Amino acid sequence: MRLYLDTADRPLAEPLLRTGLFWGVTTNPLLLQAAGLKAAQLPEFYAWATGLGAKEVFFQSWGPDAESLVARGLELRAIGERVVVKLPVNRAGCQAAAELRRQGCPVLLTAVYTPAQALLGALAGAQYVAPYLGRIGEAGRNARAEVAAMQRLLRDLESPTQILAASLRHPDDVVALSQDGVRAFTLGPALARQFFDEPLTETAVLAFEQAMKEVSS
Repeated sequence: MRLYLDTADRPLAEPLLRTGLFWGVTTNPLLLQAAGLKAAQLPEFYAWATGLGAKEVFFQSWGPDAESLVARGLELRAIGERVVVKLPVNRAGCQAAAELRRQGCPVLLTAVYTPAQALLGALAGAQYVAPYLGRIGEAGRNARAEVAAMQRLLRDLESPTQILAASLRHPDDVVALSQDGVRAFTLGPALARQFFDEPLTETAVLAFEQAMKEVSS
């Protein structure tokens, strides 16, 4: 079971990374833009994340064709051995994924919406495919059922490709998909904090602290 933080916002991510519960950090160009990060700052971001214990850091390649995606993917991988290169699950992205895998670069295919696209990820040899759970649901489809179908497909194929579920909306999404066999999830900081926010637990903690004050005096 692995949880990742889906953000490039260091002040939001740092206290969560320090818990030791998150395997790594996933980013994409939109998250970098929102955090005000430039491509030239990615090595600094990588050093920060790995310094806080991140075992994988995901950066997304970009370009109009497979050749550009491969070239930039190799540049991203050169930042450090814990970099996983993200690629879109379109024709150019799948072609680039297969070539990067041939060169020993770990890859994730992102923006996955159908089991057929998860199959493409397996055929390309991707370590991960990232279905967008929330956006599948917003399109009027049964998102959990479709991601569960992707998980069954990869399992039945005995593929090493893993689901890394993204675009999650609620902790219950993680619980439900875990029961279907999904083992990797990436969470925005706000959602990650919800896992720790249980009023009944907070009430119990306050009671424990008050009791200890009395027995320690």
